[in-house]
Amino acid sequence: MSVVSEFKEFISRGNVVDLAVGVIIGGAFGKIISSLVGDIIMPPIGVLLGGVNFTSLVIVLKDAVGELPAVTINYGTFVKNVVDFLIVAASIFMLIKVINKFRKKEEAAPEAPAPQPREEILLEEIRDLLKERR
Repeated sequence: MSVVSEFKEFISRGNVVDLAVGVIIGGAFGKIISSLVGDIIMPPIGVLLGGVNFTSLVIVLKDAVGELPAVTINYGTFVKNVVDFLIVAASIFMLIKVINKFRKKEEAAPEAPAPQPREEILLEEIRDLLKERR
């Protein structure tokens, strides 16, 4: 089997396509959550804390010298990213919880018995007819 045909088989599997869709949707979801946190959640929290802009919260390790920028620890951006992560993690947790709930319902539903194959039905009819003849 050539490398090209192996790759084609690999890429056409359902799991790979599902994973690709998940990654794309996850990326878009991450952007939405980042915007929610940065543009909607953090500004009111900053106002409640006395007008703080979280992206400007830094610890200066070394001041700027000439054209060299200052060396800083940007802990405000870190706090914003932690809030981002917590919201994404909580959202995914709730989504998984809902999915698991639906799976439990599917598992609890009894399966209908499979219909008998046509051949078996015909054989049973033949058997019954032969019993009647005796």
